Amino acid sequence: MLSPTLVFLVLTLVVALVTIVYVALAEADRSSAIDRASTTRESTTLAEGLLREERPSMGARFIEWMAARLPGATKSNDTPVPEKLVLAGFDSRAAQTLFTVARVGCGVIAPLAGWALAPAGAGTASIVIVGMSVVIGFVGPTGMLDRLVDRRRERIRRGVPDALDLLVVCVEAGVSLDASMMRVSRDMATIHPELAFELGQVVRKVAAGMPRERALQQLPVRTGVEELRTLVASMIQSERLGSSIARVLRINAETLRLRRKQSIEKKAAEASLKMVVPLALFLLPALLIVIIGPAILELFSQLGG
Repeated sequence: MLSPTLVFLVLTLVVALVTIVYVALAEADRSSAIDRASTTRESTTLAEGLLREERPSMGARFIEWMAARLPGATKSNDTPVPEKLVLAGFDSRAAQTLFTVARVGCGVIAPLAGWALAPAGAGTASIVIVGMSVVIGFVGPTGMLDRLVDRRRERIRRGVPDALDLLVVCVEAGVSLDASMMRVSRDMATIHPELAFELGQVVRKVAAGMPRERALQQLPVRTGVEELRTLVASMIQSERLGSSIARVLRINAETLRLRRKQSIEKKAAEASLKMVVPLALFLLPALLIVIIGPAILELFSQLGG
């Protein structure tokens, strides 16, 4: 049976983590635009500040206080952790703090759970279970974050050709590029919500005063999709040279569809090669037993007789 002290400690940690997450999520998006609206700032920095909420709150101050006392890996913008959080879709001010709290909580709760669930009297098995729980507690949050990044990047990549087709239709109809992106963002909100959100972010940043070139350059940074990086470079070059943006979008859409087709053909060609190992390990031994088994049994019977 579990010790009452252990149960109390686990419940206390769980309640504390739930409370911190609730407070952080409730007050994460509040910031001070008044402080960012200083006249000494550059226009792009001012535009980025105006995209946030106006009033500071106790929750925002609590997040800043907690982030200042967390390990240095989450406070530095040069580390890959903040970039991975943005690529995974967690771009709020409290994302780094919540991720660190989750890592610390998993690192504490997982070993306690492994020790509590380990069978009594089994020394080696208990050590193995506790060791695995420690590894899971420290590696699990990072591995889950990497998986979320890969899945979101793949969903955005699948929606890029459809978004380009809609952009071509809107631009050729005489609609401006910003209005076309906003229309595509609204129409694709249910099919490709991640890509629609990122397109809407670009339009909102431009409307807030950020240069369009800078807003477009942040699109591949926030998504991690290489196809968008090529598309943004083509759009910026087209805008500088004054060429047709509809033609650029159409060419990129055709290129992406051809690349997707080639990727599917490549996966289909690799399927037979990847099936060799499962066939050799699972299907062929069973097939040999079914075919040769009766003959071997008959041979043993004849030799024994």
